[in-house]
Parts: sequence; structure tokens; C-alpha cells
Amino acid sequence: MSKRFISINGNDFTAMVLAGADNLRRNVDKVNGLNVFPVPDGDTGTNMNLTLTAGCEELKKKPSSHIGKAADALSKGLLMGARGNSGVILSQLFRGFAKHVHDLENVNAQQFAAALQQGVETAYKAVVKPVEGTILTVSKEAAKHATQVKRGGDVLELMQEVLSKANEALARTPEQLAVLKQVGVVDAGGQGLVCVYEGFVTALNGGLLQVEEDYAMMDTRLDTVSVVPGLNLAKEVHAHLPAQAHLATEDIEFGYCTEFMLTIEPGKAAGHVFDEGRFREQLSKLGDSLLVVADDELVKVHIHAEYPGEVMNQAMNYGALSRIKIENMRDQHSHILEEMTTEGYETPVSTAVEAAAPGKAYGFVAVALGEGITEILSSVGVDVVLSGGQTMNPSTEDIVNAVNSIDAETIYVLPNNSNIILAAQQAADLVDKTLIVIPSKSIPQGLAAILAFQEKADAQTNTEAMNESLRRVKSGQVTYAVRDTNMDGIDIKQGHFIGIQDGRIVSSQPSLMDACKKLLEEMIDEGSEIVTILTGEDAVSAETEELEAFIQAVYPEIEVELHPGGQPLYAYLFSVE
Repeated sequence: MSKRFISINGNDFTAMVLAGADNLRRNVDKVNGLNVFPVPDGDTGTNMNLTLTAGCEELKKKPSSHIGKAADALSKGLLMGARGNSGVILSQLFRGFAKHVHDLENVNAQQFAAALQQGVETAYKAVVKPVEGTILTVSKEAAKHATQVKRGGDVLELMQEVLSKANEALARTPEQLAVLKQVGVVDAGGQGLVCVYEGFVTALNGGLLQVEEDYAMMDTRLDTVSVVPGLNLAKEVHAHLPAQAHLATEDIEFGYCTEFMLTIEPGKAAGHVFDEGRFREQLSKLGDSLLVVADDELVKVHIHAEYPGEVMNQAMNYGALSRIKIENMRDQHSHILEEMTTEGYETPVSTAVEAAAPGKAYGFVAVALGEGITEILSSVGVDVVLSGGQTMNPSTEDIVNAVNSIDAETIYVLPNNSNIILAAQQAADLVDKTLIVIPSKSIPQGLAAILAFQEKADAQTNTEAMNESLRRVKSGQVTYAVRDTNMDGIDIKQGHFIGIQDGRIVSSQPSLMDACKKLLEEMIDEGSEIVTILTGEDAVSAETEELEAFIQAVYPEIEVELHPGGQPLYAYLFSVE
């Protein structure tokens, strides 16, 4: 017989979250497989898994029987670890939940239902144009039902009702979103949320002990993400290990990764009243990659500093330090380079991306995958190029760190992928600088935006020009289909090559060249002047030459620019202007 939960505390809530994370982890492949596009790098499950893992890590660092404090810890972990649209929405669902239970030590079923409802309201506010038939709809229908369940029940009974309603809502998503019905799947993000809710019910039914054992064996470091089911280990290692080659050990300016918790003690030092903004400003002078996350009593600090003692002395004016961790990044980096040399990678001789000039007016962060694309972005003025794209979405924390590493008053962020825009926008609330997100959805759009920037113009003028540039470029990409499906009247076969224009599949062909040519025919019109081709890591020279010859023969008035992009999975990226 299951235990009755008339109310739950922070320990119970932690058990539920760990169980939800465990169940989601086990179903990453399933969730990824529901991504509507039949491309090889669908990643909704991976993004939600990594986001929730970050939340669990924070929960384990700050355990509490007070549900308000436990929910706050989860919310902060999710906020910083959020990846992709699905991860950001998941973080917002629990951010609203945490606000509702903030002052509560225990919650009953009615209070839990109200917290779920506030989570939904917070998530909807975070999305500029909410789309029904997604994780938002599943969460909304489940929460609405929860608030209507009769009073007096326990939390387990409530969660069973919530799970049942979430499954019903998930089953209806194909009726709400035409593309889901067309492909014959339910929403991937909604399925991920159902997995989390299934874990909640499992924990309340007594499944915590097994979950804790399984979770203890999880390696949640982001540098081992390639072991997540559904990801290609070889491609992930190839894509991410050589990133170390962009930095030489001697180029590390601030050598010690310093982390600690500060417990605020009001009045400890005369004249020192803790203010989060002022404290962040004080520490920013002592290093880079600074993160300060505070609640009423505790402050989490992460900083790369050359003199960790100075950082901690500054912090001790406000209270006591605990959980201190200091790592010598130069030693770590040298060790990584030694391993890379052993595995056949070349060691770096200098930084691939020059550090931003101190005190300049504008800085730029862009997201891209592929050595060639990174070099192009750097050559046109991007200060930091984060490794990522469809294959791996950078987290909110990754973007925050990149922004904080640039000594400039205003930072433009170019996500270059529709699934990274929300995480970038969320980062704007976590930095003291002016962060402007240009919602670029592709590498060609990102390049067009940076080229539209004018150094002497003000921020508003540049923002308008960069946003306008997004509408003037057509983006195309070619990859292979991972399953049979039918979209927009196009019959797609597994293994065929698909041409995608601005997020819409326009061709599916057995031959790579046929798919490329069909895509280009769709993209090029009478007003087109320039076609830019970015070759992927698997592109063949003879086929690239055939593409150039095709364009020159069929469209002799078109200028062709060819650049090695080095991107995985996508043999060619095209832009037409």
C-alpha cells in the first residue's frame, strides 16, 4: 500500500525531481525521436535532460527539508543550465513553481496544484509567441486540471491526476499543431514533461531508493554529454575535443577557477551591507567568467581569478564562506593538451579568437559549429564563438560566461539557431551589461547581421539594421533523413538527402547532388545576386565543384562564394542574397 502524502516537504520534492530526471534520462532517445524534422541531430530530449540534470546538481548541493528552499535551488540550477527552447520552458515552469512555494516549509495537494499553475503562467510569459500543441499546452492542461481536483486528497493522488491529464493533453497535440499530425507524432517537449511527471509519481509510490542509486552513478559533467543515448559518440568527441586547440595555456589570463558559497551575516563588517549588484561589480574587477546567484541568505559565486584570496577576502566582508573549490586551470589545460597530443590532436600555439579589446563599446557572441565557420565569424568581428548549434545547444550559463568575458558596454548575441534564442534572451536577465539578442536562426543570417553592424552607429540603429538584415537572406541546408515521413506533401525516405530552406523541407532526393540542386532552384530567384556555399566536414571536393559548375551554368549572372565550414551532419549550408 502506498504511503499517503497529505503534504510534502523539501526532501519529498527532491525525491520527486530526482525520479523525474532519472526517467527523462532513460527516455532521451524516445523524446529525441519525436522531433518533427527527420534530421540526424534532433535534440529536445537531450536539451531537457541536460537542463534538468543541472537543476538536480544544484538540489544536491543545497539539500533542504524546506520545500521553498529546495524549489529555489532547483530553479536556479535549471535557470543556469537551460538549453534549447524546451529546456528554457522547463526552467520557467519550475521558476514559477518556486516563487509560489518560496515561503512554505510543506505544501499540501491544493498548494502544489497552485504552484504548478503559477509555473505555467511564468512559462507562457517567457515565450513571446506561445504555440499550442507543445510542452506549454501539456503543462497548462495538467495544471488547470490539478487546480480543479477536489480538496482533501493527497499529493500522490493529485500527481496521478496530473499525469493522466498530461498524457491526454499530449495525445491531443497532433490535433493542435498541424505539423505533428502530418508527421504522425506527439510533441517532443510535451513527452519530455510527461516523463518528468511519471518520475514524480514513481517517487511518491516509493521508488526513491532505486532512483538515488541510479542517480549516484550518473556522470553529469557536460564534457561527457556524448554518452547520452541517441548521440553519436564519435562525432561529439570529434566536434568538442579540438576546441581546446583554440587556447594555449599561456593565454589563460585568470588561472584559478574559484567557487564558493557565501552565507550572508548582516552587520559582520561595518559599512558593508550586502547588495547583489554592487557585490557583482566588486568581484568583476578581480577576474572574469563571473556568476553571482543570490537568495535571501546564500550566495553562489563562480569566478576565474588570478588571486582567489582577494575574491574571498572581499566576500568575507558580508559573511562566512563554505564549499570552497579552487582549481588551477593552467594545470588542467596542460593535462588536456597532453591527452589531445596522445590522441592525435595538434596542440595550440596561440588563441584562435583574439580577446576583445578592453573597454570597447560593442562586443559579439555567436553560436556555431565547425572550425571554418568559427574562423569566418571571428574574422568579421565576433569576440567569442560558442561551440554549438542543432547538435548541441549551449546553456544559458554558457552564454552568460561568454558575455561576461568580453570587456564591452553592449554585447550582441547571435544564436544562429531558433532553438537557442530563448536561452540567449534568458541570459539577458543574468548579466549587468546591456545584452541584445539578434534572433538569427541560421549561420547565413548571423553573418548577414554582423556585416550589417556599423561601429559608429548607436545601439538602436545597429539593432534595427541587424534585425532587418535577417529578412534579406535566404538560408538553406542539406542533410540526410533519419526516418520515413511525409511533410508538406514531400515523401521522405530514410537515408535520402533533404533540402531545408528557412526551416522548411523543400526537397528529398536519393542523391546528395540532386537534393542540393533542387534546394538551390527553390532559393534562387530573379533578384538573387550572390550564393554562398559553406562546405561541411563530410563534403567531397568533386561534388562541391559540380555544385559550382551547376550554378554558373544555370545562373550565369549569380556570383558564387565558397568557404570551408567544417560543420558536422550538414554537407552544405547555402545562403542566397
